[in-house]
Amino acid sequence: MVTLLGVPIIGFLLIIQTAVISRLKLLEGTGDLILLFVIAWALQGRVRSAWQWAIIAGVLVSLVTALPYFIALAGYLTITLMARLLQHQVWQTPILAMFVTTFVGTVVFHLLSISGLALAGTTLPIQESLTLVTLPSALINLILALPVYTVVSDLSNWAYPAEEV
Repeated sequence: MVTLLGVPIIGFLLIIQTAVISRLKLLEGTGDLILLFVIAWALQGRVRSAWQWAIIAGVLVSLVTALPYFIALAGYLTITLMARLLQHQVWQTPILAMFVTTFVGTVVFHLLSISGLALAGTTLPIQESLTLVTLPSALINLILALPVYTVVSDLSNWAYPAEEV
C-alpha cells in the first residue's frame, strides 16, 4: 500500500522540481528535490519500500528529462544502495548520513549524467561541468537536505507507525 503512495508523491515532487526548483540556480546548478527525497526515504529505518520508490522516481524522471532513459533509474538505484548501506553504518546520526549521501549522490548522479550524454554523442567539458553545475548543485542540495529529511521523516512515521508494545 505504501508503495502505491510513491507515484502521486513523487509525481507531485517532480512538478515542484520542474516548475520551481529548476528556476532557483546557483551558477548553472540547480537542486534536485527527487534525489533528496529518495535519499531521505532510503535512510528511514522502518521503511521497507525504498527500492520501489527509487524505481518509481527513476521512471518518472526519465519521462521528463533529456537524459538517456536508463540514467535516472541507474542513478536513483545507485544512490538508494549508498543510502541503505550508510544507514546501517551510521544509524545513530541519520542526518549525517543524509548530508554525506546528498553530496556523494549528487556527484555520482551528475557523473552518470555526463557519461550518459557522452554515450549519446553529446560531449561536455568535464572541468566546467563539475565546477559550474555539479558543485553548485551539491551546495543547493545540501541546503535543502535538512528540510526534506524532516518532511520525509514525518511521512515515514505516518506510513510506518511504531508498534506499541
